[in-house]
Amino acid sequence: MFPQWLLDMIRPVVGASSRVLWSIEFVGLENIPSQGGVIVAANHQTYFDAFWLSIPIKRPTRYLAWSEAFSWPIVGRGLIWLGAWPLAVEGSDLAAIRRSLQWLREGGAVVIFPEGGRSTPNGALDRFKGGAVRLALEAKVPILPVTIRGGNQIWPRGWRLPHHGKVSVIYHPLYYPQPSPKEETRACARRETEQLAKVIESAL
Repeated sequence: MFPQWLLDMIRPVVGASSRVLWSIEFVGLENIPSQGGVIVAANHQTYFDAFWLSIPIKRPTRYLAWSEAFSWPIVGRGLIWLGAWPLAVEGSDLAAIRRSLQWLREGGAVVIFPEGGRSTPNGALDRFKGGAVRLALEAKVPILPVTIRGGNQIWPRGWRLPHHGKVSVIYHPLYYPQPSPKEETRACARRETEQLAKVIESAL
């Protein structure tokens, strides 16, 4: 991956380009924590999502991305430069989970797209997987919910190239998943994942 100083230099360039090409706006920047372990959970509309939501997150960040995406010519190279870790979407990827837990416990930020893949062409959410909540419960860290709105008009699933449009990236208040008394971990993860999806969907 690129060294952190280079990523810090690239960030404003990506931000300026995105403002020119897609009139990108950022809402709720005061909700981004400057330190401490945190999971950034967002809906997933385009291949640009990881870059867009990272522009105002000015701290070392890692990304869990679909393992197959690393073999794609342009996207795969960009994921490596950004510092992404491959994650097998189906099944339990113990190596990726252990690496993420260590990073979170050391105070790092990890970006996860709970849908697993890109959203439907109309921008509606696909069903969320429970990995983000389970990691948050295990590492005892909060989740920063992020809504990316308008990306489906720029580069939806099924389109070969992006188009012009307007994008909004909304950072919601930190979300702290908590188990209810005597609640099993699996039931808690399912319930809290549904609530997380509602928070992100509320700004679409």
